Amino acid sequence: MTSSLKFTELGEDYFSRVATQELKNSHLIHINKDLQASLEIKLSNEELRAVCSGEEKFEKVEPIASVYAGHQFGYFVPQLGDGRSCLIGEIKGYELSLKGAGTTPFSRGADGRAVLRSSIREYLCSIAMEGLNIATTKCLAIVASDSDVYREHVESGSIVTRVFESNIRFGHFEFFAANGQTENVKKLADFVLEHYYPQLKGKNCYLNLFKKIVQTTASMIAGWQAQGFAHGVMNTDNMSILGLTIDYGPFSFMENYNPSFICNHSDNQGRYSFERQPGVALWNLERLADSLKNLISETDLKDALAEYQPTLIKEYSALMRRKFGLLRNIEGDSELINDFLELLSINKKDYHRSMRQLTSLEEQSLGANFNSWFKRYYERVEKEDEKANERNKLMNSVNPKYVLRNYLAEVAIRKAEDLNDYEEIDTLFNLLKSPFENHEGFEAYDNEAPDWAQNLELSCSS
Repeated sequence: MTSSLKFTELGEDYFSRVATQELKNSHLIHINKDLQASLEIKLSNEELRAVCSGEEKFEKVEPIASVYAGHQFGYFVPQLGDGRSCLIGEIKGYELSLKGAGTTPFSRGADGRAVLRSSIREYLCSIAMEGLNIATTKCLAIVASDSDVYREHVESGSIVTRVFESNIRFGHFEFFAANGQTENVKKLADFVLEHYYPQLKGKNCYLNLFKKIVQTTASMIAGWQAQGFAHGVMNTDNMSILGLTIDYGPFSFMENYNPSFICNHSDNQGRYSFERQPGVALWNLERLADSLKNLISETDLKDALAEYQPTLIKEYSALMRRKFGLLRNIEGDSELINDFLELLSINKKDYHRSMRQLTSLEEQSLGANFNSWFKRYYERVEKEDEKANERNKLMNSVNPKYVLRNYLAEVAIRKAEDLNDYEEIDTLFNLLKSPFENHEGFEAYDNEAPDWAQNLELSCSS
């Protein structure tokens, strides 16, 4: 059966057709079997390898790469686009994309390839974010190869197959708005309404669409901040109109709590530090608003943007209250939570382990500096109606035992690169898929980073 990509309905102003470029001796190293089953992709492993390596087309679909613009580190770049990725098909309403399948018209002189290191990181982080209930793109499979790819040194070429409801970004709107193509902006907005937000069609549809994007973005950022996730490259072209976490590069889950944490060593000014992410997301939404001024009045855009912060605060507060086991809303709770985070920062304590320990009030090991705070916390918890075991169950459902620490990813990467050993990828995949559970025999994966991993650096090439 011949399939098609609904994105092509927009016309060739929005994309270019591309030819994927094969890797040498490609082989599958991991498959997300649950995702494959949910999408009802009935391919053998060899057939899946051929599709995920770009050797064969998926259901006879011609791959495409879309064009967009974007603000990168605050500076507008008038043309970007899918420089190393392409859409290869669609199934059950989800788009399939190959990342690393070679050059496109938007590669800007780059090789269009991904390396095994970055593919493993994106693959694992996608399942980690899904496990944490944060909106994200998903990954179906990783293909490794014998192809050489040149970065700081020679690395192995790889392709990761991504799955998402839509690849459309803020930058798609920015591209056409910057070029004065107001009809194409409207056409794109109509397309998004038709396929992704049909419930918003009708009166004030464009305003309602923008409000929805503001809301989903705020929800995504609330999840990031509550779970200590730093994206690292929050350019407008890396922002999804569906509020999905996309384009995993130099991301990191914060370990020792540090609001000023910078995970991207290419970010010399700290523009995308952990504490700045909420503000950057709003700034990015403002740039999207600039692109929609021919569809929505400036007053309405301003009013819609004003909903961002209250939505963010409401959802972040709800998540944090659950993490602390506070079901009732009592005055002083925000101060209690913030004081704990400040203590974590001052005392350089691991965020995730510390939050997990809160479930065992009688077994605290955070040190004497926390005694005064715990006295306040005990008094506050006593005001809860829930029994201790029910409260702890709730807390453990939002405080992960397992997160994708950089050193864990690095161990998996080194085994894959040096030994062609992919078992660690599978182990991490299964732990991160259900991060709140106690996986017997895998307690060591909850450990803090060893000495050798203290100075791991990530950059935009990660």
